[in-house]
Amino acid sequence: MAEGTTEEGEGTRGLQDAPIPCCPISPRLSLRHDLEDLRKVALDAVNPAAAVTRYLQRSGDTVRAIRSFERVILCAVGKAAVPMAAAAVEALGVDVVTQPRFSGAVVTKVGHVEGRLLPPVLRVMEAGHPIPDEAGQRAGEVVLDLLKSATEQDLVLVLLSGGASALLPAPAPGLTLHDLQVTTDLLLRAGATIVELNAVRKHLSQLKGGQMARLAAPARMEVLILSDVVGDPLDVIASGPTAPDPTTYADALTILRRFDLFARVPSAVVRYLQVGASGGHPETPKPGDAVFDSVTQVLIGSNRLAAEAAVARAKALGYESLLLTTFVEGEAREVAKVAVALVRGVRAHGHPVSPPACLVWGGETTVTVRGIGKGGRNQELALAAALGLDGMDGVALLALATDGSDGPTDAAGAVVDGNTIRRALSQGLDPYAALAANDSYNLLDHTGDLLRLGPTGTNVNDLLIALVTGG
Repeated sequence: MAEGTTEEGEGTRGLQDAPIPCCPISPRLSLRHDLEDLRKVALDAVNPAAAVTRYLQRSGDTVRAIRSFERVILCAVGKAAVPMAAAAVEALGVDVVTQPRFSGAVVTKVGHVEGRLLPPVLRVMEAGHPIPDEAGQRAGEVVLDLLKSATEQDLVLVLLSGGASALLPAPAPGLTLHDLQVTTDLLLRAGATIVELNAVRKHLSQLKGGQMARLAAPARMEVLILSDVVGDPLDVIASGPTAPDPTTYADALTILRRFDLFARVPSAVVRYLQVGASGGHPETPKPGDAVFDSVTQVLIGSNRLAAEAAVARAKALGYESLLLTTFVEGEAREVAKVAVALVRGVRAHGHPVSPPACLVWGGETTVTVRGIGKGGRNQELALAAALGLDGMDGVALLALATDGSDGPTDAAGAVVDGNTIRRALSQGLDPYAALAANDSYNLLDHTGDLLRLGPTGTNVNDLLIALVTGG
């Protein structure tokens, strides 16, 4: 399969063709129950183990080719690394994974190993996210050694999912883990998009921005990717460690200036980028670089697949359903205003669809942190939406981080309705003050609207689903 190809079309057809039991709804049925149903269906559609298995089973030639190499090195990195690695191991077969010629590393977020058993030849490591930690630095060193050992006779099987950028910091020579930690934290708090954040991280690491491919060349590299980035750009997902990097050191400097961070990031970071921009450090490999001649990348799961699954299920439940976009970006509280406006349009005018209606969005918002509260982008979006929905009957909204971890909290997001604000006020809570302090977590915890799932095993951006009845 050619570089940059995708299975998304096949996956979509499979979802549409699958029979789904039809159960027309009454406006009085629990909207929260239906949202839970839609959530489960959406996450099942992007199960990473199933996606890996599906691809490898359909690509028999790929499996046969993998088995023919002198040595197979597996590198699975991200929040879905463990289930993806387990599926690959099963597909390759015991005769391969038990041989001395098979080795590798699996790096995932703390708490995401899920008790799965993998061959002892695979080194399984947990590391910090979203801020990189020492465990991630050690994992990066293991991966660096594996890639450097690859030869022309070897196959490197890379399994990438969201979170890999933080899980494998691999500071560039002369930089420290602390330099990367501070820079990452400042960019996140400033509201940088994932594209902006990763453009900087690529130029502070030994692995990101196509450098995994550079290190392993001329070995053959097969890359299976579960996307957690809006639009599925292969150079941005996981900071594009196996993809050509169109960004430069100069771009990274521009981003720091844009967020007025020059005086706040470590001076070593600014110096390193400035030296790189003047030609003192090698650039990340660009499109057309020969290191990518032996690299094949395949997108096996995305936000759109999850969103389409939710829409199909909602239709089967009797809702007029519409997938609006999977390109949502921007400040969480501003996106919430748009969501509320669309809900009001459905209620008042039957536009863009008539109630009972289901509206679905996908993407990833950002939060510019100004307060000292606790929360995540989906919780902040949900709280802001609850303010706009206050007093409305027959409306419920789900804001979900598909990996089960919304920001630095134990919640995956929240489900709010027209009574959320009333519940908060009845407990003496001030929702406007909570929003101003970026303290959505504590308020939504008190109202019973937080959604706690634990690690879901997948990671394909966020989903926003609104259900609207006639009231």
